[in-house]
Amino acid sequence: MKAEIIAVGSELLLGQITNTNAAFISARLAEVGIDVYYQTVVGDNPNRLTEAITIAQNRADLIIFSGGLGPTKDDLTKETIANILGTELESDLAALSSIEAYFNRTGRTMTENNKKQALILTGSTVLTNNYGMAPGMAIEKNGIRYVLLPGPPHEMEPMFEKEAIPYLLGTIGKREVIVSRELKFYGIGEAELEYRVQSILEKQTNPTVAPLASPDSVILRLTAKAESTEAAHKLIAPVEAKIRSLVGQFIFGTDDDTLSSKAAELLKGNKLTIAAAESLTAGLFMAELANEPGISSSLKGGMVVYDETTKMEHLDIPDSLLKEYGVVSSRCAAALAQNVKRKFGSDIGVGLTGAAGPDPHDGKPVGIVWIGIAFLDDQVKTFKLDLSGSRNANRKRAAKFALYYLIKEMKGQNNEN
Repeated sequence: MKAEIIAVGSELLLGQITNTNAAFISARLAEVGIDVYYQTVVGDNPNRLTEAITIAQNRADLIIFSGGLGPTKDDLTKETIANILGTELESDLAALSSIEAYFNRTGRTMTENNKKQALILTGSTVLTNNYGMAPGMAIEKNGIRYVLLPGPPHEMEPMFEKEAIPYLLGTIGKREVIVSRELKFYGIGEAELEYRVQSILEKQTNPTVAPLASPDSVILRLTAKAESTEAAHKLIAPVEAKIRSLVGQFIFGTDDDTLSSKAAELLKGNKLTIAAAESLTAGLFMAELANEPGISSSLKGGMVVYDETTKMEHLDIPDSLLKEYGVVSSRCAAALAQNVKRKFGSDIGVGLTGAAGPDPHDGKPVGIVWIGIAFLDDQVKTFKLDLSGSRNANRKRAAKFALYYLIKEMKGQNNEN
């Protein structure tokens, strides 16, 4: 079964609200083995909606609509579909009774246009709305199934779960599931990652492997279709193992992991504490960690040491070190990490310094960043970045790279994959 989702509403096109319904429906359909090939957004215009439906009829055998079932004149979804299918609209007595009961219960006056919400396509299966007024409906004609759902997510989502999914499963017969697993990478670009796993991409069938980019990482999504979740995972496992053998050094997490959540997980899991001294990032690194629930057990604190005097007075960075090696240097990053670790009594210390831009700093070109990480045994490692971007982009990337190197070092010390 090939599905298309049509979200109806001019407010979606104007950017006034986000189309979360399509993402929700796509995810649930994937779980029951229905492929979504297209998503369409169309405004509250019967002519454009008719055009969108006509296109969908030529490429899908299941068309799911969200929105346009309300009481106002611009809610035209079911009227437009009725016209296309050559069917009538009739009032569903159970829905009308429920709407009337709501107005009686709340003491509000029910206007005539509210009765419009009880209209359904003649011959359709009613999908009960226990979360709002307008019922959904499903109808099949000429080999194509049409499923109509209200637009508000708090109505649509539970209706889809409890009404639409059971209806669709009853029409599918044999059920398959689609399972996806995401491998999260950092420190490697999308193009290089694709190049390194090209042999896998060229041979993919089931599971498929798709490179994706996100603000926090580069992703490889492995997707398998099988008769059960367990069978799908068995298909994914050997492909994942091959990917790890090729580019495993860049993997920091999977699925819902982010750099900050993975770093927090490792800190808490290993009962480690951390403190940071930040120059160019001015607290961005600590803010990333502080996004994670429960991080207070690990994040002891830190300091923003933006100028040389602050570095010397509050973190005891020797003036001689700054004069000999400079602020933007491996030695300065290491000293920041070691001294903040000692000052806060933490297990790990992180130091960040660099030239964010737009001008060179301390004689170093824009984009040069040094990250220092000091550990329990007072061992300290430094990492150099050569970033290219705007001032704030460089600062944000430096904070994320610090999380990435922190994750790698914690995994390395615990021999984790």
